[in-house]
Amino acid sequence: MNRLTRSFGFVLALVIVLLLTACSSSSSRSGLRQIRLVEVTHSLFYAPQYVALEKGFFKEQGLDIQLSNGNGGDKTMTTLVAGQSDIVLVGAEAAIYVTARSSAHPITAFAQLTQTDGSFLVSRQPIPHFDWSMLKGKSLLGQRRGGMPEMISEYVQRKHGLTPHKDVQIIQNVDYQNLANAFVAGTGDFVQLFEPMASKIEKEKKATSLPPSARTAAMFPIPAT
Repeated sequence: MNRLTRSFGFVLALVIVLLLTACSSSSSRSGLRQIRLVEVTHSLFYAPQYVALEKGFFKEQGLDIQLSNGNGGDKTMTTLVAGQSDIVLVGAEAAIYVTARSSAHPITAFAQLTQTDGSFLVSRQPIPHFDWSMLKGKSLLGQRRGGMPEMISEYVQRKHGLTPHKDVQIIQNVDYQNLANAFVAGTGDFVQLFEPMASKIEKEKKATSLPPSARTAAMFPIPAT
């Protein structure tokens, strides 16, 4: 399946789901069905969605999408539980956790819109020939405990012979939206980030007066399998 087909599939799935949700959503002043959509992060990972919004594809289907950024899985899911959103784009594990705590109000994960994890491993120094063994003895500014990106990261570490939290010190006391800033400030040898933050700090570091070892970030996509 090529990239164009996957992008079309993303938008098509989202349109179908939003159409179904529209039946129970409120109408906006324009006469369109208003749907409050909260994404876990504003990222190039969801580029097809932004294209569909910009091109007016949802409005053509009678939908007024109110998109907002939840800045992390916990906060995003909270908006759904609190009735502040109609649909959230978030890892499937969030629905499992909430449903396990309160079976009276189960959360339904109804669609797969992405096929891989969208995060990158970012290093302080350029590494021409990266190998996951290089994380041994290093500190990694990781994602939220129990979240899909963190689980993927730890899975990949194990696949390459590393024991998370033993061979690799994983720092998890930094809020999602502050990960990039914390890394730039000197926390961790590596950091796991989503785009566009990974590219953004790489570009900023080249332009700052930081020590040579901190000027360039090298990015390595974190595989799903």
